[in-house]
Amino acid sequence: MIALFQTIDLALNLYTWVLIGSAIFSWLYAFNVINSSNQFVNSVGMFLYNVTEPVLRPIRRVLPNLGGIDISPIILLLIIFFLRSFMWNTIFPLVA
Repeated sequence: MIALFQTIDLALNLYTWVLIGSAIFSWLYAFNVINSSNQFVNSVGMFLYNVTEPVLRPIRRVLPNLGGIDISPIILLLIIFFLRSFMWNTIFPLVA
């Protein structure tokens, strides 16, 4: 049972880093720091977008329009932090 909890925790941790990478990539792309015509950069951007957008889209629908500021990744990071804490501090002691 510990292995299952550790695997879920690892997946949430990896998704956290993918989400942070996606946010940084979007900033670099928006400020034209990276070459958007490069095929590798474009494929990395599409990968990050395809992995994070299905989870961020419902959060963006609920949030009010804040102009050009997108705080949906921060909200998702808070949700992931809550899930990890809830899993280890509430569910795991009951199961173990």
